[in-house]
Amino acid sequence: MTSLLASIPSPSSGELSLFGFSIHAYGLMIALGVVAGVWLAGRRMEAAGVGTRDDMSSIAMWAVGAGIIGARLYYVVTDKSQPWKEPGRWLKVWEGGLGIPGGLLAGVLVAVWAIKRRGLPVGGVLNAAAPGVPLAQAIGRLGNWWNQELFGRPTDLPWALKVSDSTAEKAGFAPGTTFHPTFLYEMLWNLALCVLLIVIGKRFMLRGGRLLVIYVLGYSIGRFWVEGLRIDPATSGGGWRLNQWTALVAGVLAAAYLLIDWQRHRGDAPIADDTTDDDTTDDDTTDGDTTDGDTAGGEVSDDPAVSDAVQAADYVAEDD
Repeated sequence: MTSLLASIPSPSSGELSLFGFSIHAYGLMIALGVVAGVWLAGRRMEAAGVGTRDDMSSIAMWAVGAGIIGARLYYVVTDKSQPWKEPGRWLKVWEGGLGIPGGLLAGVLVAVWAIKRRGLPVGGVLNAAAPGVPLAQAIGRLGNWWNQELFGRPTDLPWALKVSDSTAEKAGFAPGTTFHPTFLYEMLWNLALCVLLIVIGKRFMLRGGRLLVIYVLGYSIGRFWVEGLRIDPATSGGGWRLNQWTALVAGVLAAAYLLIDWQRHRGDAPIADDTTDDDTTDDDTTDGDTTDGDTAGGEVSDDPAVSDAVQAADYVAEDD
């Protein structure tokens, strides 16, 4: 009983049986993550007035498909086991092997195309969709638990992961060895990042696409740390794993973009405010009167940016 409470057990099999059918748990976790992420993104799109849930579903069909292809290509090309030499392994996604950097790059590029195709504001949709990405990733990471893969260095911490004896021996350790549950670390990090992005999105009216850039920065920090704990074979150089280098480059670029963007626009008039009750400010506002000709008597001007700001402020007020 003590050993059971001092570790996280692993599933005995990576498959689930449902109504006589065998389902790969890895794929199921990814599918559930996609559903949750699309649901959250669609809800936020409607609340921000930049599209509908049907719009998000349509965009997701293209983006998710492209993301899976990009993630698999990244794995096939970069994994140390050199799966690119074995064409028979290329499509075996259920066995694991999706590189998130490749999936994000391909998914975002195709998503931008799909957004433009539907005539929606790209920046607004990307901001609305940003928290859904780490939510989907968090749920998808449970697939690694089912497959008993991508765990970290040995540890005897109370939340250590216990794997099968054969899995421990394959990793070069004695049966019964427990490991850092890196899948759990990344899952919790992504869930926290999802909540943080929602809070930032409600507290500030960010420029188009900036919330997605904040996601890239936040995810890169967490991934760099988690990747450093993992012991599975990986392409590496300079003392770091490839995915650590990728996270470092992505994080630095995201931070640089946000800093340069802030410096360029810090003197601009604010694009959002903390007022409620349909009051909108630009420079000075008193008892619902707004200067600079933006709004008057609680009515919103024809300026789309001002209209979006008022709608977003109303939405925040209603949620509070």
